[in-house]
Amino acid sequence: MAVLFLIRHAVTASTGTRLTGQAPGVHLSQDGVTQAAGLAERVRDVPFAAMYSSPLERCLETAAPVAAVRRLAVVEEPGVIEVGYGRWTGRPLPQLARTALWKRVQRTPGSVRFPGGDTLAEVQRRTVHSLDAIAAQHPRKVIGVVTHADVIRLAVAHYAGVHVDLFQRLIVSPASVSVVALGDGVPRILRLNDTGSFGDFRPPVRRRGDPRGLPPRRASSPRPVRG
Repeated sequence: MAVLFLIRHAVTASTGTRLTGQAPGVHLSQDGVTQAAGLAERVRDVPFAAMYSSPLERCLETAAPVAAVRRLAVVEEPGVIEVGYGRWTGRPLPQLARTALWKRVQRTPGSVRFPGGDTLAEVQRRTVHSLDAIAAQHPRKVIGVVTHADVIRLAVAHYAGVHVDLFQRLIVSPASVSVVALGDGVPRILRLNDTGSFGDFRPPVRRRGDPRGLPPRRASSPRPVRG
């Protein structure tokens, strides 16, 4: 049985504001570089035997410091590249949220083909095929795979037996780690969205001069962040 660490890339300047998709040339922001370094420290003791990554820059830049700890080369794996969002690529998320198709994506995402792009079922099939092949190539090893939020959510949904229409119930944060064990016929999910921190649940800081502060976020239903 192989153990796969499914790692979401760290943040970019457009994370959470724009649907970056497969657009090239999107690099980690300075915060993202810091996140990636922190991630490498968090998993320093994990005995990775190999490190794979989506070919997109933000994933390769996240994988590099993690791989460096074990002196591993990062292997590009096209099968775990981001969803092909087609003509939606590069558009602001608030703009997309006003479209009828976006509403369908929220209700029944499995029925949607992104304009000029992929369906989620297609992405799920090629992702699972790639991860299964990686697991078969590295039996009884621990492997890192740096990829994207929706790709991880679709993979975990498959291994958990969750219908693709429900995959958005899973939250995958930037620089988070989800872990699956594959190879003996029964997939096992060992971690999900592990960030090594409960910072997402911290109440917001009150603004000076505003006794009311900001309304606390509802920790029970965090908003998915794409990009």
